[in-house]
Amino acid sequence: MAAPAEGLDPAAVTFVRCTVDLGAGTARIERLRCRNLEDVLGGVGRAYQLLAERDIRAAYCPENPLVVSTGLLTGSAVMTGLRTYFSAYSPLKHSDRGLPAAMWAAGSDKFGARLKWTGIDEVVFEGRSPRPVYALFRAGPSGPQVQLLPAERLLGLDTHRKIMALHQEHPDAHFAVIGPGGEHYESVYMGAVALSTENQFKSGEDKCRFAGRGGMGSVMGYKNLIALAAAGPDQVPPATPEVLEVNKTLLKPKAGGSTRYQPVRQGGGGGTWANLEVMQAFRAAPENNFRPKAHQAVEGLFRRNVEKDLEVRSEACFRCGIRCHNNVFERTPEGPGRFIAKFDYEPLNLFGSNLGLHDGPQTAELVKLADNLGLDAISAATTLAYVLDYNERHPDAPLLNGATFGQFERIRDLLRRTGEGLLPEIGRGVKRLSRNLGETAYAMHVKGLELPAFLPETNPGYIFAVAGGHMSMQTQMLLAKEGKTTLEEWTGVITRLGLLQAGFDAIGLCKFTGVWINSEVIARAVQAATGLPMTTGQLEQAARRIYLRGLALEWKQGYTDAEYTLPDQVFQDPNPAVQLPNFVTREYVRDLKRRVWAAFAPELQELAPTFPPKESAC
Repeated sequence: MAAPAEGLDPAAVTFVRCTVDLGAGTARIERLRCRNLEDVLGGVGRAYQLLAERDIRAAYCPENPLVVSTGLLTGSAVMTGLRTYFSAYSPLKHSDRGLPAAMWAAGSDKFGARLKWTGIDEVVFEGRSPRPVYALFRAGPSGPQVQLLPAERLLGLDTHRKIMALHQEHPDAHFAVIGPGGEHYESVYMGAVALSTENQFKSGEDKCRFAGRGGMGSVMGYKNLIALAAAGPDQVPPATPEVLEVNKTLLKPKAGGSTRYQPVRQGGGGGTWANLEVMQAFRAAPENNFRPKAHQAVEGLFRRNVEKDLEVRSEACFRCGIRCHNNVFERTPEGPGRFIAKFDYEPLNLFGSNLGLHDGPQTAELVKLADNLGLDAISAATTLAYVLDYNERHPDAPLLNGATFGQFERIRDLLRRTGEGLLPEIGRGVKRLSRNLGETAYAMHVKGLELPAFLPETNPGYIFAVAGGHMSMQTQMLLAKEGKTTLEEWTGVITRLGLLQAGFDAIGLCKFTGVWINSEVIARAVQAATGLPMTTGQLEQAARRIYLRGLALEWKQGYTDAEYTLPDQVFQDPNPAVQLPNFVTREYVRDLKRRVWAAFAPELQELAPTFPPKESAC
């Protein structure tokens, strides 16, 4: 696991960590020397090393730290250098032994940059505050300043109203806040963190960005940490000719891969929304709890059909040339009316067709409600889909309000009450709910984390993801776009390329740059923005170790080989409507795991003493 000798010496690089003891109300700021390349990259590269040092048996305990970190290029002039990372042991994702898994969630726009411009690279929140507080960070004449301020007045406000209330008090700050979902952490394990945006402040509309996965907002709620604020002037460094060239490269169709995320009117693919048409061509767009039907109803959510009822406008994050936000507004004779929500593929599909809804305005209202409540859209919608599926299977003894697929009003009621802390059955996630009911086959999760909007039978890579199912293992389109089915192909992508996604959740750049972390353009970006001579080989090795450390942390928290699998429905009841090869069987998964574990064994034995795992039946 030693870093390659070429290029950068990590010990020559330092970072600033602020440790906040919420119970004592104190803060300590120290400059630390990097131990390895992961420390240099930052983000989850550092956070996961800290989490590995803790013995955490329950997510809601004072000893579980919340790590808020920036990446090496967060706040730089490199395009998309806007990421903030939230890491902790998750209340949502857990092993069958009941131990919480280490998780991270990432979000964009200006909060992370502002935090870094205060002189702080990383904040570790320890303990639990006796009262609701928010943390204010500001650059002072002799270094960063930290205050813990009363937050009782913020309680009960939705994410947008919290941010705008804080903006009135601190107009030079950006914010990370929780919503009602995170405040009701005892009933809601899927609370998200909402990040303020420049577009939000300029328009007054609720255009937050979110760090959603794994319940990091619920961890904040437990800690009585209602919000974070980073204040001060913009300090974007001048874009040198070298940085400008990197940014131009990232926008070139054949160099960066960002073109597919650009607006349709610019010749782009229209963002992740376009995935819906790609998947529906194979009847593989999730519908009715990941069970596509042999009909055309999903097309109601195609962009061209949504635009019949709603106005769609493209926007970008602060100083980003990739206009990937598909913001939807009510349509009026005068032009765009009330802003409703931002349509990405996951919330669009999961709050739409996967709940039996094929109506743009209805889907947009559910996305908006989840955002305002501060719920992770993927976990909330996927758990709702299970409830609807259960009720359809048990019409004589349904759950909760009896909602089934397509019943918008009842579905909205379930979502609202979940965010208000009134429905722990949904708020604690689909794994716990399905186990309590004794019907786990159609519970769409892997290792306790709900699936994003790609069918599990098309993506065995889910098994090996260590955080978000498609954000920490890039294999979700391998079948639909490339037709890959063999064990050799999937083993190669999982063990060599797909895992490199983890590097972007360290360095501070968005995955929508469309390149691999070990590409030459990322190495040039580091050199141009920081002067550090990091090579493509070092970038690849650091990303690989970040991923493998995540895998080792799963074993540390009690995961066994049997938990590395897909929902039983995939094997027991293949869907004949899906027009893609049906290749994922129990035997296929068994053989794939053998190959992947063998490939990882030399490196993982150092990080995880229990590796390799004892083979299970699947």
